[in-house]
Amino acid sequence: MTSAPTSCIRWFNDLRLTDLPLVGGKNASLGEMARELTPLGVRIPEGFAVTAEAYRDALDESDAWVELHRALDGLDKRDVRALARAGARCREIVYGAPMPKHVETTIREAWREMVARHGEDLSVAVRSSATAEDLPDASFAGQHDTYLNIQGEEVLLDAVKRCQASLFTDRAISYRIDKGFDWRGSATLARAREEVERELGDEGRILIRPSGTEPLLRLMVEAREAGVAEQMAHRLASALGDAR
Repeated sequence: MTSAPTSCIRWFNDLRLTDLPLVGGKNASLGEMARELTPLGVRIPEGFAVTAEAYRDALDESDAWVELHRALDGLDKRDVRALARAGARCREIVYGAPMPKHVETTIREAWREMVARHGEDLSVAVRSSATAEDLPDASFAGQHDTYLNIQGEEVLLDAVKRCQASLFTDRAISYRIDKGFDWRGSATLARAREEVERELGDEGRILIRPSGTEPLLRLMVEAREAGVAEQMAHRLASALGDAR
């Protein structure tokens, strides 16, 4: 059993699609997968999401909003150097905002629960999931940070902070401007998810198989090295284009 949900973390098995504003699209979808597939015998890797409230609490307590406004207000994204300066400054502000004590304590407790169930050699992936991500008219794929093979409380806490700061990568700032999203209404969440043992090829590949009579494709993605997700997405897009 997992602990009761709090305002700063939510376990995957407590999440539903209605929680998207709190935990982002990817985390909400993981909750739906756990609900629908676990009863069918499909094992969904365990983990928890650090919520939008945890991100905003950190900025509130450190009074970081003023500095973020100073960096972003009036920004012309066509000025690439100005965009790079603004992005670097915003990431510095968010990463430098101390994590509120109640958030840190709750994350540490969640980590210890997972270690108690899976052993001291537990390794997790810490991934970003923004509240404005995975919407019908917007996708921030590859624009926020991911950290693999995370072990230990201190490394976990640092990875969470880096994921939160990645709301302000140069590409994400530019994309939000293109889509008309107000950065003040966006938040980047982090999720710590149990990593799964795998045996994979040296680089990565996508295998496409027809799925019976359904107008769908069954995809198998194999990847070994960290940081290949974006490359795989490009390969997928290319493969789908060739298959049409």
